[in-house]
Amino acid sequence: MRRGELKELHYITLITSVPSIMEHGILSHRRAKKVAHNSLAMPEIQDRRAKVMVPGGRPLHEYANLYVCARNPMMYKRRGQHEEVCVLSVDADVLDVPGVVVTDANASGEYVRFAAAPSGLIIVDRELTFAAYWTDPNLILYYQKKAAKCAEVLVPDRVEPKFTVGVYVSCDASLARMQELDVNLQATVDPHLFFL
Repeated sequence: MRRGELKELHYITLITSVPSIMEHGILSHRRAKKVAHNSLAMPEIQDRRAKVMVPGGRPLHEYANLYVCARNPMMYKRRGQHEEVCVLSVDADVLDVPGVVVTDANASGEYVRFAAAPSGLIIVDRELTFAAYWTDPNLILYYQKKAAKCAEVLVPDRVEPKFTVGVYVSCDASLARMQELDVNLQATVDPHLFFL
């Protein structure tokens, strides 16, 4: 993937967490522990991520993680919660923050590659990462496609609030919830992003 092909990154979160994010930023797992919040993270995945060191960098839990595309396996698992969940749109300029790392799959995966941003985007397979689905009758291709859907951008410590430029919601009910928060973000209803 080339830099010009990426306009935004995504962060999947609960709608109720947006005011805190707009105040403190999108925090690394380690920093988020110090702020009262509800999390969408799956404990078994976080246990796996806790063991990962980013090559040439720091422990994975010291990075705020963004998805290249939020229409991915995590979102699919959370589709039943779609009225409570949103996707923050993060300006791709965050790639220029010192120490940012790009992965071509979930950062805790077995065969993941890491590369320094912004040139590291070259390792991301654009076609697979933005594919609508990852299903395939060939089991090897299925796992390759599923892994690519989880490509990440890792930002040391936190993503500053200034990089959060919009929010996607799944339906009118979640849009109403978002509007009640009175945060200064343009909200867009996008059912497809939420597998609806």
